[in-house]
Amino acid sequence: MDTLSCDTTTLSLMRENGAYDYGRELVTPQVNLWDWILEKVGEFLEDIFGKVAAQHITMPLIVMAGLALIGLIVWFVYKNRPELFMRNKKRRFDEDAEGDTIYGIDFDAEIKRAVGNGDYPGAVRWVYLQTLRYLSDTHQIDWQLYKTPTQYVYEYREAPFRELTNHFLRVRYGHFEADAPLLNEMNRLQEILKQKIVVPVTTEEGGET
Repeated sequence: MDTLSCDTTTLSLMRENGAYDYGRELVTPQVNLWDWILEKVGEFLEDIFGKVAAQHITMPLIVMAGLALIGLIVWFVYKNRPELFMRNKKRRFDEDAEGDTIYGIDFDAEIKRAVGNGDYPGAVRWVYLQTLRYLSDTHQIDWQLYKTPTQYVYEYREAPFRELTNHFLRVRYGHFEADAPLLNEMNRLQEILKQKIVVPVTTEEGGET
């Protein structure tokens, strides 16, 4: 009898028997990140609420956490880049006929005229430009006609200036309503900024103190 002959019948039966499926030990299982998260969260909730309750609240809890995370990201972006949420956000800071220049302007007179005409959006704009002029004169920012308000916020990272800039952006680009209380708030923030900045005083000898 030929001892090297293959018993195909026995071999087929062994292949169908899972006990002889040695190859499965060499196959790396595919890791599904979502299933892994569900499993870990489920285990954590089981330890707290028990298995039955955990089966009902695991998925809703994960969805709520995801929505909360998205909301937090949106809120963070809005706080730091409010102009991204404004209508007409592609408009440039210098697109008005006046060019929003900060030189050669009697700001106090322009603000008074705007308030007298009931033009509070215009008054808000003048207060903001007046603030830029002050920051430029005290070397807190490098004013350029082409720059956007957000660029100045990055140059001068004080909370009152960021808040004042946000008010300006909401009124000018977001078409938010401007009124006397808002104008008073912007004037208040402007005064806070002036108090924070120490301006060198030039003496008669030409030195600074």
